[in-house]
Order: sequence, then structure tokens, then C-alpha cells
Amino acid sequence: MIEIKDDALRQAAAEGMDAFIRVFTDAYLEALGGGLTAENMTLLMGEQHSLLAYVFFRDEVMEGGFCQLVQNGYGGYIFDNPFAKSMRLWGLGELCKLIYAAKKIYDANRADLERERTDEEFMAMYEQYEAFDDLEDEFLEKEEMFTAQVAEYVDEHLELFAKVV
Repeated sequence: MIEIKDDALRQAAAEGMDAFIRVFTDAYLEALGGGLTAENMTLLMGEQHSLLAYVFFRDEVMEGGFCQLVQNGYGGYIFDNPFAKSMRLWGLGELCKLIYAAKKIYDANRADLERERTDEEFMAMYEQYEAFDDLEDEFLEKEEMFTAQVAEYVDEHLELFAKVV
């Protein structure tokens, strides 16, 4: 089990929900050697993967939307794993529905969404995949609420996410 120091957790909690979540995901990434690979995925348990997936999802969608999320290689990690189901089980039903709606678009266009692109082709994706726009807008409007709910779930179930020492 990944260990997190109690004082680091307390300090992060005082800084806010984003910092609180980052204490966990930074520890996960450190244990993974900086990033996810097929070889190191087994180092994390399901709940830990769901928390890491939430941070990847949030960061990518907030910065550049679903097109960026997929182009940066997170499509399969988000949409082919039980991430949406985890969000529902954590009490984030609205986020679960949003992820499933994005997954429909992703599944229908996966090959095109994942293909290598020039910067110009990447920018053109935003016009080509306007179907993502409403979902991105909804996420941006509710991101703070979703992040607070995730942080609350983690706080109430610490033992699933790390060993606090």
C-alpha cells in the first residue's frame, strides 16, 4: 500500500481539496516512476486508479477538453476502465452520466480521435468534435462540486487510497 505522511495530508487538507487529492496522486505517480505503463499498473488498486483517473480527466478536460484528453493518451484509461462506474459508486452520478456520454462519442470515433495529428489538425478537432462541447461546458460548470465530492469520498475512505503514517 502506498504510504502518505499524516503531516503532509493535514497540510494539504488545509490548502484545499485540490491539494488534498494531489497528495495521493503525486504519491501514486512517484510509486509508478512518473507515469502509467502496462507494466506498472498493477502497483495501484482499483480505488487508487479511479482517483488518478479523476485527476487526469479533470486536468485534461479543464485545459483542452476531451480532444486533448484523448490526444494525450488517456482515452483508453478513462473510457475502457470502470472509471465512470467508480464515480457513480462514490456518489457522483452526474459525473458518471457525463463520462458515459463522452464515451459514446469516443467509442464511435476512437480511431480518428486517437490518430497522430499535426498541431493544425489537432486544433481542427475542436470543430470536428463539437459534440463534446456541451459535456465540456457541463464539466467546467460543476468541476468544483465534483472535486469536492471526490475529496470527501477519499477523506471518508482513506484506507482505500493510502496508508497514512
